[in-house]
Amino acid sequence: MRQPFRVSALRLPLCAALALAAAGAALPGLAADAPTAAAAQPAKAARLNALYEQYWEELLELNPLQATFQGDPRYNDRLPNTLSAEHRRRVREFDRRWLEAAEAIGADGLQGQDLLSYQIFVRELRQDLEGERFPGWMQPINQFYNLAASFVQLGSGTGAQPFKTVRDYDDWLARAAQVPVLFDQAIANSREGIKAGVVQPRALMLKVIPQLDAVIKDKPEDTLFWGPVKNFPKDFTDADRQRLAEAYRKLIAERLMPAYRKLRAFVADEYLPHARASSGLDALPDGAAWYAYNVRSRTTTDLSPAQIHDVGLREVERIHGEMRKVMEQVGFQGSLQEFFKFMQTDPRFNFENEEALLAHYRGLEAKINRKIPEQFSLVPKTAFEIRAVEPFRAQSAAGGSYMRPSEDGSRPGIFYVNTYDLPSRKTWDAEDLYLHEAIPGHHFQLALQIELKDLPKFRRFGGATAFTEGWGLYAESLGKDLGVYTDPYNYFGYLQNELWRAIRLVVDTGLHSKGWTREQVIRYMLDNSAESQTQATAEAERYMAIPGQALAYKIGELKIKELRARAEKALGPKFDVRAFHAEVLKDGAVPLDVLEGKIDRWIAAQQG
Repeated sequence: MRQPFRVSALRLPLCAALALAAAGAALPGLAADAPTAAAAQPAKAARLNALYEQYWEELLELNPLQATFQGDPRYNDRLPNTLSAEHRRRVREFDRRWLEAAEAIGADGLQGQDLLSYQIFVRELRQDLEGERFPGWMQPINQFYNLAASFVQLGSGTGAQPFKTVRDYDDWLARAAQVPVLFDQAIANSREGIKAGVVQPRALMLKVIPQLDAVIKDKPEDTLFWGPVKNFPKDFTDADRQRLAEAYRKLIAERLMPAYRKLRAFVADEYLPHARASSGLDALPDGAAWYAYNVRSRTTTDLSPAQIHDVGLREVERIHGEMRKVMEQVGFQGSLQEFFKFMQTDPRFNFENEEALLAHYRGLEAKINRKIPEQFSLVPKTAFEIRAVEPFRAQSAAGGSYMRPSEDGSRPGIFYVNTYDLPSRKTWDAEDLYLHEAIPGHHFQLALQIELKDLPKFRRFGGATAFTEGWGLYAESLGKDLGVYTDPYNYFGYLQNELWRAIRLVVDTGLHSKGWTREQVIRYMLDNSAESQTQATAEAERYMAIPGQALAYKIGELKIKELRARAEKALGPKFDVRAFHAEVLKDGAVPLDVLEGKIDRWIAAQQG
């Protein structure tokens, strides 16, 4: 799943922590002249909830892009320099002050959701402070999380930035004017990385250049940034249209295109000669510790890279066994590798065109929705749409991805389907991809989380990757119960994607802790799965760009499956899958040990 400007829920800058007296709580050291606790202090839980609310308000004001992606329009005209050293200083101050504020109140006496919120809040801030030692800021650009591409999404009118009113159009003019500042900072940070030997792999940066080339045009009218001008709302006056068109033409020609050309020249002429031939994080200074930290934070476990590697090898072997059963069912004569080749090359599994691919997914939406009430009692109210990935980023994008809805419901949850390299998009890959990225996968989990109005906002809009992606993969396992996987080749597609996530455990840890090369990873994926060269290459480079993230899927799924099996065994005929799914989803994305504790309590309550 792709999330633009992906950041930890709590890892965001703050100018300075302010007193919380107006909200019924105070930061340490700022309440010396406050009334006595008995007279003025609310209950501990209320104080913490006030703290969380104030924290989130300040976070959004100082992180305007985060607010925009949530559908909060108050700061849509702002773009601070989030790559600067001053920003990093403010992040550290933010983390320390809010951690101290929460710990000063403490957890004694808290129960239920109040205890859960406190544990998650404190845990994530401590984790963020632990990660301060690692210089990710020296590598601000890669092909997967690319600021330049993200701004195109915002400014093209197809992303989170709204273009519905004259104010919306003026907001983007003000925000986009600051893009050159961020690009200049990205260049400066990258130069610091070159000096320190903290640079991106060459293979990744080679992919950035065509991404930038796809954006850069001689005429403003030919750029993707011209999209909002092409699509003025019908109620705009002629005067507004003329003024805005001229302002956008000037912005694009005089600020945006020069900034993109400068960044492109830097990457091609200055950075690439210093980019590294190695692939893994452990090749960088302190890289082994950096990767181990990523593993812990991404999986919310204490598993080591070596332990996860071994889990992956066992899962690959098990899933291969399930695949051989499918081969027997369809009467395929040959080896598993020959079956993989057949699945990749037989024309029966191809889509005729982009329209056919999108129509297939829309048909799945209707088919699966008919079965949802049998498995789920808790479902989101938020709207949902299927869209094709925009051409400018399709080459490096995943086969499918999900963008969560805005808080106010003005932007639906969006399942993006990649139609690039159409022959590589197979019919047998569609059902499981839809279940994961759309319904009941990410759309159910993330839209429901945003709808949980009683939870603190840091929980509604944040969350543990291992839970979010683990739920997505678990959702794939529900296919037969939801009326799909009736064709054995489509069931093979599910097994192939489960295998893919197991392979991730092997190759991500291989890349970043065992010295594996990019080519070695691609070869392992091609030898052990039915994925295409295109997909294997894109995935290998994704793991290089975001070390450890790919581990979250299988580790999270294995935990949810383990907990379901535990509940089924303990409850026997009293087990209700609808109630189990509601219990898993009703508190949003939580660390895996927190999930285990709450499911154990749920089982005990059901037994009573």
